[in-house]
Amino acid sequence: MIYPIVAYGDPVLRKETKEISEDYPKFPELIENMFETMYAAHGIGLAAPQIGLPIRLFIVDATPFEDDEDLSEEEQQFVSTFKRVFINAKIVEETGDEWAFNEGCLSIPDVREDVFRQSTITIEYLDENFKKQKETVGGIAARIIQHEYDHIEGILFTDKLSPLKKRLIKGKLANISKGKVKVDYRMRFPQAKKKR
Repeated sequence: MIYPIVAYGDPVLRKETKEISEDYPKFPELIENMFETMYAAHGIGLAAPQIGLPIRLFIVDATPFEDDEDLSEEEQQFVSTFKRVFINAKIVEETGDEWAFNEGCLSIPDVREDVFRQSTITIEYLDENFKKQKETVGGIAARIIQHEYDHIEGILFTDKLSPLKKRLIKGKLANISKGKVKVDYRMRFPQAKKKR
């Protein structure tokens, strides 16, 4: 089942998320539906708040980057298999130089901006079988995780922009929350006028 993606301005994107346990209702189905939703929207990551659930869960699939010529051969090989489910994740360390990358977000269509993030992270999480994992990841995979992790912390990539950039996109963000944006995937807009 493909869920509508929650648009910028919905309070769920700012909520404090709760940890979940193995008895979370219909969990395997939820994961399957999240991947289906992400692929339908041509995304590489999706966090539970983006489908209206304030829980500490996100998924990533970096495989679309495997043919990216800007990546080293080693990094291309790594992302070609980098598909993960992150439950109750905690980034325990961020290291390396900050680097800029042009980011977008399924909840904020039509807005792309350079965001600076550190190059390497260490993250502890439970996988889809609720087994403990600890992984150190760098490059594009680290960036995808950092972006999705921010979602479960109630942070959006636009929060990381300079005051000037924020002012420049303010009107676009207001239009997104009202549904005044063209998208080719299902969305739920918090301030869209109801049709009578």
